[in-house]
Amino acid sequence: MVVDDVVVAEDELLTVQEVAAKLKTTPATVLRWIRERRLPAYKPGGDRMGYRVRPSDLEAFINEYRV
Repeated sequence: MVVDDVVVAEDELLTVQEVAAKLKTTPATVLRWIRERRLPAYKPGGDRMGYRVRPSDLEAFINEYRV
């Protein structure tokens, strides 16, 4: 999969900071989208690891919201 001209393995989860960098926005904005359930995210290690976003979910978000 290609996200922002970077090839990402489908099983590689992105951090909030990585998503923010790819979309040229702030981590706070990404967290707001997650809280609003606009961007699906997971906490694979609980609160300790924070949220992770699947590349396919990010691609769907970009296509839906034209980010």
